[in-house]
Amino acid sequence: MQLIKLSLKNFRNHALKELLFNKGITLIVGSNAIGKTNILESIFLLATGKSFRAEVESEMIQTGQELSRVIGEIKTADDQVKLEIILTPGLISGIRSARKRYLVNGVARRMVDFVGKLRVVYFGPEDLEIIVDGPSIRRNYLDSVLVQTDREYRRALLSYRKGLRQRNKLLEQIRDEGKSRSVLFFWDKLLVENGGTLTYKRQEFINFINNGSWGFGELFVEYDNSAISPQRLQQYEREEVASATTLVGPHRDDFCVNLVEDEQKRDLHGYGSRGEQRTAIFGLKLAELAYIKEVTGEKPVDDIFSELDHQRRKKLLEVIPHQQTIITTSDIHLVEPEFRDKIEIIKF
Repeated sequence: MQLIKLSLKNFRNHALKELLFNKGITLIVGSNAIGKTNILESIFLLATGKSFRAEVESEMIQTGQELSRVIGEIKTADDQVKLEIILTPGLISGIRSARKRYLVNGVARRMVDFVGKLRVVYFGPEDLEIIVDGPSIRRNYLDSVLVQTDREYRRALLSYRKGLRQRNKLLEQIRDEGKSRSVLFFWDKLLVENGGTLTYKRQEFINFINNGSWGFGELFVEYDNSAISPQRLQQYEREEVASATTLVGPHRDDFCVNLVEDEQKRDLHGYGSRGEQRTAIFGLKLAELAYIKEVTGEKPVDDIFSELDHQRRKKLLEVIPHQQTIITTSDIHLVEPEFRDKIEIIKF
């Protein structure tokens, strides 16, 4: 898989921008705040339908504009495909956001049928949050990998989220209006069915990580899954009505990343140095690259932000020639001299 061309209109600080990429390593060089990371964000958006940084998706639309457009032309082993996302300001469930239209070769598609056409692995400084921040960050990480590799996961995730919102509204009506619990029957069934799919697929990915070796120390990811079943929903039925919140299910999942030394596990969230945490994230990203290739049979595009020390940069530059890679940096000297003649440079 290769991203051939990227075109942006009114995306972040890019009014009009067009970039061409070769099948090897591309280095985007420019000063800070010039919009390099925005390029990576737009590529990630084409792959997952989501931003890796925007809390409010309308932030991706350039200030003062009513429309933003991201177009990517990709080449696969069998075909060449044009992907397009059009963003317009709007409200989703009463919250300011961005409405998105998805097009493949100019034809409108549902998100579930759009995502997965382009597959990427993004590696940036904010990825440290996977270890040090809250459970929602870690769940989002799992989702960002699995929606790219598994259409059934995408379908189950969308259905589960819709069902969860509806069930929580009904729990509120049961509490405040005295409705019968029988109104939950359909939604309980929907959540149990789709929640089981999410849990199974997440466990598969975590098993893949734990069964491999990723370059620096031995990692063990411990999955704390919140199993959902009719029995568990019944167990918490009083608490759920009181809080008007579904208390069990994969929306409550978490995991921790451990470093294994002398057969002893150490949770890097509470007991890891910043250097060890960065090393663990690096290992997770190498595992992600391998997983996507294993499951899909295609090498993903690598979106990489160069914020690594010499040892990790050298290891990374040994791995990335095996797939298309896009690196952003403000300092070309961060790339070791022996690799510079193998890299195409785009200067901003």
